[in-house]
Amino acid sequence: MSENCTHDCSSCGVDCAQRQGPQSLLEPLNEKSHVGKVIAVVSGKGGVGKSMVTSMLAVAAAKSGKKVGVLDADITGPSIPTAFGVHDRPYGSEDGMPALVSRDGIKLMSINLLLDNETDPVVWRGPVIASAVKQFWTDVIWGDVDYLFVDMPPGTGDVPLTVFQSLPVNGIVVVTTPQDLVGMIVEKAVNMAGMLHIPVLGLVENMAWYECPCCGQKLNIFGQSHAEQTGMRLGVGNTVSLPLDPAVAAACDSGKIEDADISRLWEFSQKL
Repeated sequence: MSENCTHDCSSCGVDCAQRQGPQSLLEPLNEKSHVGKVIAVVSGKGGVGKSMVTSMLAVAAAKSGKKVGVLDADITGPSIPTAFGVHDRPYGSEDGMPALVSRDGIKLMSINLLLDNETDPVVWRGPVIASAVKQFWTDVIWGDVDYLFVDMPPGTGDVPLTVFQSLPVNGIVVVTTPQDLVGMIVEKAVNMAGMLHIPVLGLVENMAWYECPCCGQKLNIFGQSHAEQTGMRLGVGNTVSLPLDPAVAAACDSGKIEDADISRLWEFSQKL
């Protein structure tokens, strides 16, 4: 080792045998799995319908003939199993734990499938939650999947960082609503992805309007739509606005998201 070595490879200019390059933090995928594209669905803020959008994107991909999986990374607020009406408990083997399968063939894994009771709270600290998310990648048998959608928790904390660094994320889909406050907070999540060199594949503005069932008038309950302007500001050309639709909400609540109307998301989903 050179006497001029600072012992910090990130700043030292000396070329020596001890020099170490950047270490990859990617976790190995389960040996019984093959995953094509990993897409994380992020919001930065809760309550914008991120899990519903994740589910609808998965349904759209499946209807286009793709093999699809959904990894529920929202450990403390899991809702993917409810949306798909899947409530069985998976059983593991020495090869791993097979993902459960929805009515139409979408593979799922969520912490709610592993709890004794679905309403039991997950009172874990950040590192334990992050470890569980990694195990959904390393220990779950996903089989052959073309698209794996990751339903992310809101914010820019431990779990989003774990997903971005531990999984080979190909890009993110951002879910927002027309409110300026939501847009500002969502942009934090976008900037986080940018810091980690993860591209933004699309932006979904949810709850953009409500159509009155009596007169058909479009009501901007949460303010005027900013989808195109937000997309332009973030450099995202693939944008779509979705209405506040009671029928879709009812489909989620009843475990029948695969029956929901996903036509408004169809063109958007094909560009991912």
